[in-house]
Amino acid sequence: MAKNKTTETNDSVAAYLATIKDEKRRTDFSTVIEMLKKLSGFEPKMWGTAIVGFGSYHYKYDTGREGDAALLSIACRSNAITFYLGTEFEKREELIAKLGKHKTSGGCIHVQQLADINTDILLKMTKNSILYKKSHYPG
Repeated sequence: MAKNKTTETNDSVAAYLATIKDEKRRTDFSTVIEMLKKLSGFEPKMWGTAIVGFGSYHYKYDTGREGDAALLSIACRSNAITFYLGTEFEKREELIAKLGKHKTSGGCIHVQQLADINTDILLKMTKNSILYKKSHYPG
């Protein structure tokens, strides 16, 4: 069984932030980090070279594949801030409809800038995503 490519590292979140060239996106991403740190109660950690994660959980699928992943993770991509929330959590579709300007792909939500979305809805979505993972992957 192949190992996960994205694992928690000891790399600096501050150093990662410094690599974000667009000042507005860097400011938005820093704001998101603080919001999610407060919401989750976890310190932000680097997962791989370009993902910031909060907490972790161990998963095991029916196929036998298992590993560890960030309970909540985000990345600053060249064209958007990406939230890795998953496809299954309470009221997902209802909340997405109220989020504001965004794109989705699989379990990801892509946002150009924080001003485009309702951050209260985003926080509700992230909370529901965390609760779903904790309930389905205990321990």
